[in-house]
Amino acid sequence: MAGKILQKTMRKHAKTRDAYIDALRARGISFAAPGSSDARIAELRAELAGRGATFRNGGASIVHGWLSPACVECTGNKGSETFSTTFRCHRDCYFCFNRNQADYDYFFEHGCPWEQTLADSKRVNGTLACVGLTGGEPLIDLDETIRFLERAREEFPGAHMRMYTSGDLLDEAGARRLAEAGLREIRFSVKNDDSPEMQKRVLDAMALAGDFIEDVMVEMPIVPGTGDEMRELMRGFAAAGIDGMNLLEFCFPFARWEDFAERGFEVRNPPFDVMYDYSYSGGLPIAGSEELALELMLFAIDENLGFGLHYCSLDNKHRSEMRQINEPAAHLNPCFTFDGEDFFLKCAKVFGNEREGADELLRSMGYPHAIRDDSGQSLAFPIRFARMVAGAGFEVAISTNVLEKQDGAKYIRELDIEPLG
Repeated sequence: MAGKILQKTMRKHAKTRDAYIDALRARGISFAAPGSSDARIAELRAELAGRGATFRNGGASIVHGWLSPACVECTGNKGSETFSTTFRCHRDCYFCFNRNQADYDYFFEHGCPWEQTLADSKRVNGTLACVGLTGGEPLIDLDETIRFLERAREEFPGAHMRMYTSGDLLDEAGARRLAEAGLREIRFSVKNDDSPEMQKRVLDAMALAGDFIEDVMVEMPIVPGTGDEMRELMRGFAAAGIDGMNLLEFCFPFARWEDFAERGFEVRNPPFDVMYDYSYSGGLPIAGSEELALELMLFAIDENLGFGLHYCSLDNKHRSEMRQINEPAAHLNPCFTFDGEDFFLKCAKVFGNEREGADELLRSMGYPHAIRDDSGQSLAFPIRFARMVAGAGFEVAISTNVLEKQDGAKYIRELDIEPLG
């Protein structure tokens, strides 16, 4: 009976995932076959581990060499926030996340209320460790960007400040002004489909930035099918003397699917490690991006290109949100443990006719606080007891949860459950 209830619970979560995917398919979005890339990804991850890569945040982040302090703090506990002065941009990238932002059209026309959002952040967390500036393109209005950096330095004097740019508009005078205003890190996004002349312009801007700004990075989505072009670009990044590269999982931002369809792209299936309605505007991950990103990391290591490498998956972007939501909830219920790797709330469960025996065992181990759910079908307890309970012959599963709020009340919602591995 216990096994049947667990299987039924697992099917319930699978139905939720399938309904999500079916709803997107009804909008014309194409998905890859379920798990079609799992074996190749596992192989590449093993190769990277063998070359000394570090796996962070439950494997959602993979690092070899130098890593920006802003990337560390993105999922850290000291606070990192990214702002925009404008959504305007001289580019029109079909994969731009901004179209998935709330009130995008308004802020495109009128600019972003960065002074208010900086002040609001100061009230919430006056000790932000990292402050980022993105766009649009911040260099469209360099004076406004300088004003932002100077104000941010006043509000958060100890914060590490970074900026994202296409690099097209950077010149020596601008780089000097940015550095003088307190910018410590600049991140360039290079477009695979730009002409060689435009790419050279950005590579030259990277080399120029290195004369004034402490850390120079490339941050760009890894588009499936661009392996040869990316290898040449990465050799160019090394020649420009960059400090590090963030290889981002390429995503569909819920806008202009026709641009993705005509290129033959499909969404990764399943799209997330844990299904949830995440607030991050990145959208849905494109199948094949992770494999190429990991292959490019191995290429850069083998070629000894000399700069830090960081694969940042869409799931890694979600980790920051989950930490902010769930870490403060760790004390709400002793059955739930905040997972310091993937930042979800975890507990162990047994089901059906195994509940009574498991409860007695837990009490004998000094834990009398196991929780029966409202339906009476499961018994929840801390994951630190999971293997001991399983070792006594009980079928144990691990439950993944998130803290939610409704009408001012907090409650813990189960998102997934899997048998103890």
